[in-house]
Amino acid sequence: MPKPRKALVSLEATPYYHCVARCVRRAFLCGEDAVSGSSFEHRRGWIRERLFQLSQVFALDVCAYAIMSNHYHLVLHVDREAATDWDTPEVLRRWHALFSGNELTRRFERGETLLPAELRVVDTFAERSRLADISWFMRCLNEEIARKANEEDNCTGRFWEGRFKSQALLDEKALAACLAYVDLNPVRAQMAQTPEASEFTSVQERATAAKQASHPNEPPSQPARLLPFAGNPREPMPKGLPFRLTDYLDLVDFTGRLIREGKRGAIPEHLPSILQRLEIDPKQWGYLTTQFESPFKGLVGAANHLKQACQQLGYRRTPGIGASRTLLA
Repeated sequence: MPKPRKALVSLEATPYYHCVARCVRRAFLCGEDAVSGSSFEHRRGWIRERLFQLSQVFALDVCAYAIMSNHYHLVLHVDREAATDWDTPEVLRRWHALFSGNELTRRFERGETLLPAELRVVDTFAERSRLADISWFMRCLNEEIARKANEEDNCTGRFWEGRFKSQALLDEKALAACLAYVDLNPVRAQMAQTPEASEFTSVQERATAAKQASHPNEPPSQPARLLPFAGNPREPMPKGLPFRLTDYLDLVDFTGRLIREGKRGAIPEHLPSILQRLEIDPKQWGYLTTQFESPFKGLVGAANHLKQACQQLGYRRTPGIGASRTLLA
């Protein structure tokens, strides 16, 4: 039985989440429909444009994305502290970028004087926690795309499955595996031969920026709309993914070759430094980065991290503990 979203998201355990949304009724998000002969490639632009519009409004950072023919993948980072620091005018400014609000919120934003009771109504509308809420983010993303697609298809009804899938990434191993899994989706689907040639993916954006930069590992040289790679963990640790960009690109290239050439069991003479640092077995890594959604449900991480998160969420049992011990030991 599916768990409620509040039982799958624990910001105390991790700020990183993998989200997947899939179409229904044999609908195409993008790509070519072999039955009707119609092309929906332009819808990739819809979802990417909306994705980054929302990332400018919500306290969520996009770590990775891949837009496929009938589904898309996201890895999101929740910056709850940023939302907490926003005052009421800033919260309303962000909400009004998406919704019209009401007469009171518009009057407040214009600087008009409001009665105490009216200010309480404004405070109710200016809900900060929603700006750090994955469900609200996905709702705003999917509703916009569904309306435009239904209008284009001249139909009504559901465009997306009832619930998007989310997985909490509890540690660096889970995060690195999920990032590579998302970025290599087009390669596995034979939509592209190399990660840097896979359109509408975060890895293509990062590879393009790295090729043009003299210091690719420096956050200012990386794509501004993606959460940067901040380098190996240290104190103080700046905001960003806890790896070096060049290490990650080596990892994606290594993993992509492993998948395409069927050499899942082959151990090369020299592994990328990120594999050595995370102590990941190449055989397990090959399975993990091709079947990331299969062995895990809502929580992904090493066994000790999985147990801690389940305790925080009030679980009676620890789902996925066997896969965690096998793949993320």
